[in-house]
Formats: sequence, C-alpha cells, structure tokens
Amino acid sequence: MVKQILHYPRLDTILGVEKIIRKSKEPLSKNEIDRRLSKQIMRPTLNLILDYLEESGKISILKEGILWIYKENISNKLKKKLEKGVTIM
Repeated sequence: MVKQILHYPRLDTILGVEKIIRKSKEPLSKNEIDRRLSKQIMRPTLNLILDYLEESGKISILKEGILWIYKENISNKLKKKLEKGVTIM
C-alpha cells in the first residue's frame, strides 16, 4: 500500500516539531506536540514529520510517547572517526 501525500511540511514546521520534542524531558503524545506548536498543522502532516524524524534516527516512537534520542556529540565523534578513516586519492 502506497501512501499518497497531499501536503509536504515546510522546513519551519519540521524544525518547530523537532524543537518541541528535543526540549521535552518526558515522552510526548501527538496531541501534546500539536498543542505546543505555535501554529496548527494537519495530523497527516505531523505524521509525515514524525516518520521522517524516526527514519533519520532523531526520535523514537514508543507506546509511552515520542522521545528525542539523537545525540549531537556522538555524531560529531563518529564524523571525526570517519574523516580519519577516509583516504582521498
């Protein structure tokens, strides 16, 4: 089954959702994320954003709620290790 996407979110909307989840100390429900947004977005658009964030490894969607899992410093350490291991010919 292929999903038909009627509306793609704008970058500021994606960043807003990301910011809300990142700053939360506890798992959030979709309804809570929607309430905390400065502007209302359609549920399919929110679902698309959450799918993107989960696939990119930034969030985890658990039965307790949505939780931010991405660690910036771990990614930077990994990038440095990869840069050292890559040789340019």
